Amino acid sequence: MSEEQSSDSSANRPARQSRTGLTSTGVRKAASKSNRSRAREFALQGLYQHIVGHNEVLEIDRFTRELAGFHKADVVHYDALLRGCVENEAALDALITPKLDRGLTAISPIEHACMWIGVYEFQNCLDVPWRVVLNECIELAKEFGGTDGHKYVNAVLNGLAPELRATEVTHDRSAQKKSAS
Repeated sequence: MSEEQSSDSSANRPARQSRTGLTSTGVRKAASKSNRSRAREFALQGLYQHIVGHNEVLEIDRFTRELAGFHKADVVHYDALLRGCVENEAALDALITPKLDRGLTAISPIEHACMWIGVYEFQNCLDVPWRVVLNECIELAKEFGGTDGHKYVNAVLNGLAPELRATEVTHDRSAQKKSAS
């Protein structure tokens, strides 16, 4: 390759992204993600397989553990999310459905899985603050879902948070009002 060709190809490359931890679309870069965030990503992929392909949990789990980067995920959290959401899908859907403005079959499988993860964590992962659960699910929907899917996930989970984490949400919101006064 000549010098002239080399400089031409570098001129066509996109500008380098800043190292703020976000991509140009606002999604977190892989290097800045926690082990739990990675676990949620892999659980989301597995739940998508379950919703769309009706695949069995063991088959999904076997496949997912072979994916690149799985070793960086919090495996215990991944297991809890994947198995917990699949085992409790009817109960999770029963909580989600009243907050929807359309039927469950009309929402994307990614949004559906993000909502499952959020509701499951609200109910079963009390060590994760409700705002973190909400933010993580919104980030998943931004990264893997449609253009405005994250807004829908936000609305539904924000509607469920006061029901599922009443004390924590009330405390946070009253503290916010006091600091704004």
